[in-house]
Amino acid sequence: MTHTTYMLHFMLDHFALTLPITQAAFRTAEQFASQQPTPEKAEQVRLNTLCVWVVNEYLKMMEIPTELKKSDIWNPVLRLCTDVADLKLPEIGSLECRPVRLAEQTCYIPPETWEERVGYVVVQIDESLQEAKLLGFVRHVATEELPLSQLQSLEDLIEYLGQLRQTSMKTFVNLSQWLAGVFDAGWQTVESLWNQPELKPAYSFRSPTTIEQNHPTNQAQAFIRRAKLIDLGIQMTTNQAVILIVEIRPKANQPTGVCLQLHPTNHQTYLIPGLQLTVLDESAEVFLETQARSADNYLQLQFRGEPGEQFGVQVVLNDASVTENFVI
Repeated sequence: MTHTTYMLHFMLDHFALTLPITQAAFRTAEQFASQQPTPEKAEQVRLNTLCVWVVNEYLKMMEIPTELKKSDIWNPVLRLCTDVADLKLPEIGSLECRPVRLAEQTCYIPPETWEERVGYVVVQIDESLQEAKLLGFVRHVATEELPLSQLQSLEDLIEYLGQLRQTSMKTFVNLSQWLAGVFDAGWQTVESLWNQPELKPAYSFRSPTTIEQNHPTNQAQAFIRRAKLIDLGIQMTTNQAVILIVEIRPKANQPTGVCLQLHPTNHQTYLIPGLQLTVLDESAEVFLETQARSADNYLQLQFRGEPGEQFGVQVVLNDASVTENFVI
């Protein structure tokens, strides 16, 4: 055994989790295998089924909901026609569970599974088919041979699935629909918000020189802008809310421009010092951020995004935080 191979096995053994293959798993795998036309296909289905079953048991232990019998591998036609080993996770997607044998350093990932999967878990099946090791996972693949040295830990898997579940439960404001004149509840024109006496700031808001349109005809200049009252729930005599303005500027064959502004309300001239405006990426990591100083009457952030790209806008003051989620 070479030093590299030794280190790989040491790493996998350190992070791997060994679980028994239950009699129920074995019987199901044998049943599915017996329906296949060749010994080779039967072995493929047997191992795939055991992998999915073991990963399902692990996720149940970690209190992550699964839908084993709604997975493609439970479909007899798909088992016969494809090399599939998926486990359906409600509100998240499908997790591919791929087998490897002892001493193998790579895992085969069929091209038909490269899309529509939220991740890939590699499972080492014992020769006796009595136990299995969960070696780790990756989020994406683009080749048929996945080196085991690239695997992340099972702890990373659980954290990752938790993030996906939180994202799936979010309500997203679809900015593309704004271009068709369809706006989500709570999003109004700037004027309609500031015409309310209790919300109007102490300074006059000056609109850009272009005209706001619901159906832009001049893609180089046209924009869509809407505003929403953000209540931070702070028990103060003033400045209990701010106004978030989101402006999009679509351009043909170019990323969409997004401009965010945060303004005071209730006839206040300045924002509260320390008020933060943050843009979060799809992984909830900070992408852009700015903070109000003692004499800032508004905050602004600008960036560009591609269609389908998701981001969050977070408004924070002390312990109060409000997040709005968007998709371009």
